[in-house]
Amino acid sequence: SLKASIEDYIHYYNHDRIKLKLKGLSPVQYRTQPLNLPPP
Repeated sequence: SLKASIEDYIHYYNHDRIKLKLKGLSPVQYRTQPLNLPPP
């Protein structure tokens, strides 16, 4: 169905698509990675 196809694409877009701007991570991986900030 169209709804299932759209939901599949949204999942792909957010979880499986690799973005070079995001250091080769998918958008979800990029958002959930720990922040490696130096201590203040």
